[in-house]
Amino acid sequence: MSDMDAAPAPAGAMAQEFVRFAVDAGVLGFGEFKTKAGRMSPYFFNAGLFHDGATLGRLAQFYANALIASGIEFDMVFGPAYKGIPLAATLAVELARRGRNVPFAYNRKEAKDHGEGGTLVGAPLAGRVLIVDDVMSAGTAARESIKLIVQAGARPHAMVVALDRQEKATEDGRDVDYSAVQYVRRALGLQVCAIATLADLLLYLSDTRGADMLQHRERVLAYRQRYGVGEG
Repeated sequence: MSDMDAAPAPAGAMAQEFVRFAVDAGVLGFGEFKTKAGRMSPYFFNAGLFHDGATLGRLAQFYANALIASGIEFDMVFGPAYKGIPLAATLAVELARRGRNVPFAYNRKEAKDHGEGGTLVGAPLAGRVLIVDDVMSAGTAARESIKLIVQAGARPHAMVVALDRQEKATEDGRDVDYSAVQYVRRALGLQVCAIATLADLLLYLSDTRGADMLQHRERVLAYRQRYGVGEG
């Protein structure tokens, strides 16, 4: 049996391990952060802080395990500029290490007018494309990626993210009753899996001792009560 066929850890245990890893790496921080929607969030996930080989490699293992657990099938991976680029590349390397060699591609935000030109780099987009990103907030990157993939004649099939914030998306500056992940699933028709969710973060904060963590939990819980959405 290959590594790709091996059963990953149970989803709940894997999510808790990932949250702990992100906190220890300083990628998941607590304080006061302004989101794209203009909300003051008590926590922030910055995948750009996975900035060395060891943490990127471990992150890729979590992505691969989440995909195996989800059962999602795909033919290649795509990383939207900019944070999705290293995520797609390291995931492709991890999948190849496990015995599954898949092509990957990414886009530029500015079209190149010399050399090969264009906005797409890497393997030609074809077949069922898996979009790899860090955190989905408004779903903007997903929509832009879907447009590029369709224009290239491929099929946007699924999406994998590190953290599902499970909070209301915004449309035209107003809150709506669904999250960006739910929008991508229902309106855009893509399968979505996440390594961890806001519910997993709250569980981690509940199980971790210390006054600081208890204080963080209360603030995150209050934020969820105001902006959160149910699963689905």
